[in-house]
Amino acid sequence: MSLSQGHEIIAIPGPSPLPMRVLNAAHRASPDIYAEPLAQLNLSVMAQLKRLAGTQAHLAPYIGNGHAGWEAAAANLFDKGDAVLVVTCGHFGRSWADTLETMGVAVERLDFGNLPPDPARIAARLDEDRQHRLQAVMVCQTDTASATMADIPAIRAAMGDHPALLVVDAIASLGCAPMRMDEWGVDVLIAASQKGLMCLPGTAFVWFSDKAAARGRSGLTTPYWDWHLRAGAEALWRYWGGTPPVQQLYALDEALRMILDEEGLEAAWRRHARLARAVWAAVDAWGQGHPEIRASVADAAARAASVTAVTLPGADRLRAWVTAECGVTLGVGLGAPDPAGALRVAHMGHCNAAMLMGTLGAMQAGLIALDIPHGTGALEAAAASLARSD
Repeated sequence: MSLSQGHEIIAIPGPSPLPMRVLNAAHRASPDIYAEPLAQLNLSVMAQLKRLAGTQAHLAPYIGNGHAGWEAAAANLFDKGDAVLVVTCGHFGRSWADTLETMGVAVERLDFGNLPPDPARIAARLDEDRQHRLQAVMVCQTDTASATMADIPAIRAAMGDHPALLVVDAIASLGCAPMRMDEWGVDVLIAASQKGLMCLPGTAFVWFSDKAAARGRSGLTTPYWDWHLRAGAEALWRYWGGTPPVQQLYALDEALRMILDEEGLEAAWRRHARLARAVWAAVDAWGQGHPEIRASVADAAARAASVTAVTLPGADRLRAWVTAECGVTLGVGLGAPDPAGALRVAHMGHCNAAMLMGTLGAMQAGLIALDIPHGTGALEAAAASLARSD
């Protein structure tokens, strides 16, 4: 007899759980898209998104997912043959590099496997680029697959006086971990709606600095991808390259109000950090005497606040068991050396302590049911971690 009936817990790193308020906000008919109320709502959402990213920079929204954001940035920044340095620390960084190569960009990869980037190595490579051939340094703040967290201020400092643009994928981190685009000197920031923003999939956002805007229109720019047309738009349809995603605008407005005005952005960052530490405490306890069970990123300071990758023998069996028996869905071990022996626990967006403890409790039950060797005291360790207010 399965115990999976009831409210399902989705603990995959996107699409993340949606607040009922956000779903209800989206559940309405489209108004006149040429009338003033929707245009004003769009402007309000754009302003909220700038607050979220910590910037006064330009903002171009797109109908699409994070991959659309990648293409939009590349289409506006580069000509075919332009050289860029892509810093990879997991599956999504490598996939981003593949996308750029397909578009004709000359990609040089500085690969760190599934480990966080070392700013010193970035500095050393840029020091070698005396002709300033490299047009940009591109990095995921959080690689959703490896659950690494890149130190963006340290990378910006490592770039020194090199004129390359700093382009950051914040798809799995925005709203979950600090991002201060202007203060940190980020030139281009890419994000999407379905993770920390607690919204439906389907919209991507690209913020870009004056320095990035000054590059003008590249040889890859088409009318649809042109961020100048969108960021400088006066008409609502021009922001979105055509018919706007009306229901998504209502959803975004509600979600951003919850994050920015009700919880508060810094409080949201602290919540994610506390939830993450509770997961790490549980994984550490399971790994006591069983070192094969561990957080995939050894250095806690370099782990993502939104998702934890776990190396765990029998992970595929555990994932299947907790779904069938408990109604909990965990993330696959995407990009892990042994995907069948790895999983990911998401703690992003609309996630609270009770949801997280339910996820960890289901995992604990699965470890017992499947006779997977593990240490004891994981739930107690997670609870003790959550009980601390620091």
